Amino acid sequence: MGATNTHLRRAAWLCGLSESELAADGRSAQGGADAALLQLLVCPACRSDLEWQAQETRCTGCGAAYEILDGIPVLRPAEPGGADAQKDVQASFFDEADPEFEVTRPHGTPWLYRRLLAEKFRRSLDALQLPAHPTAVTICGGSGMDAEFLARVGASVISTDISLGAAQRTRERAQRYGFDVLPVVADAEALPLRDRSVDLLYVHDGLHHLDSPQAGVREMLRTSRLAISINEPAQARATMLAARVGLSEHYEEAGNFIARVDPQTLAAEVSAAGFDVVRNERYAMVYHHEPGRASRALSQPGLRGLTVTALRAFNAVAGGSGNKLTLQAVRRGEPG
Repeated sequence: MGATNTHLRRAAWLCGLSESELAADGRSAQGGADAALLQLLVCPACRSDLEWQAQETRCTGCGAAYEILDGIPVLRPAEPGGADAQKDVQASFFDEADPEFEVTRPHGTPWLYRRLLAEKFRRSLDALQLPAHPTAVTICGGSGMDAEFLARVGASVISTDISLGAAQRTRERAQRYGFDVLPVVADAEALPLRDRSVDLLYVHDGLHHLDSPQAGVREMLRTSRLAISINEPAQARATMLAARVGLSEHYEEAGNFIARVDPQTLAAEVSAAGFDVVRNERYAMVYHHEPGRASRALSQPGLRGLTVTALRAFNAVAGGSGNKLTLQAVRRGEPG
C-alpha cells in the first residue's frame, strides 16, 4: 500500500482554506466514480446483486425492491413486526437537523472548532497506510463531513446513514464544496456491501447511536478489504463525572443512549476477526456539536498559541485516560 500520510496535510480544508481553493484542489481524483461504487452495493437482506432502474433497485436473489428517492438509493432491509421503530425515530430526528449548519460545518466555524475536528481526523488515519485512491465507506456518515475529509485525502467514498435527509445534505455538501461522493440510506447493522469489498470502513461518532454498536463493528469487519478506522466516545471516569454534573450527557437529543466504547474489548473483537490493531489510542477532547462562546473566545488570534499549548499539555497528562478513542486496524496479512 502507498503512503496515505503524505495526503493528510490536505486536511487543511478544516483550518481555513477559501472556497475557491477548495474547489480547485479538493475534487476527488476518481471523477465519475458513482458507477464503480454502485457495483459495491448489494441487497442488505441476502447480499445478492442489485438490478438498477430509475425509481428503484431490485435484488436478483430474494426479489426485494428498494426505493430510489430523490436519486438516492434507500437500502434498508425490512424488519418484521415493527422491530425497526427505534431506527425510524433516529432517521426522523436527523431528517430534521439544521440543514445549513450540517451541510457547511466545519466551514465558517470558529478556528478552535475547526482545529479540534482537524485533529480528530488526523488521528483517525495516522496509523494507516492506504492505496493512493482507496475506496471508503463512512458508517453513520451524517451530512457528509467525514466523506468530505476522506475525499480530500484521495478516497472514492460512499457515505451511508439511516436518514434520507442526511444523505440529501451530503449530496448538497459535495455540490457546494466540490468533491465526489455516493450517498446511500443504509442501516449500519446490515450494510448493503459485499464481503471484503471496500478498502476502508470508517466511522466517526456513529456507533454509539446504534441499538447494537457491536453489530455495527461486525459489519465493518465483514465488509472491509484492507482496513477499518473507529472513532468514538470512550469509557472514561472523567466523562461519567462530567455527565453527573451536567457537562456531558448519557443520552443524545435523538433519544439514544451514548454507548461509550471500551478500548480493550473492542480491540479483542477486532483481532479475533482477523485484523491487526495498529493503533488503539485514547485522548482527551471536549467540544459541543455546535460551537459556543468559549470556542469563539479561544479562537481569537492572540489566544491561539496559548490554546494549542494548553491542549497539548492536557493530552500529555490526561490523554491516556481520555474520553475519545481511535482504533485503526488492518486485515491480517496486509501492511499497516
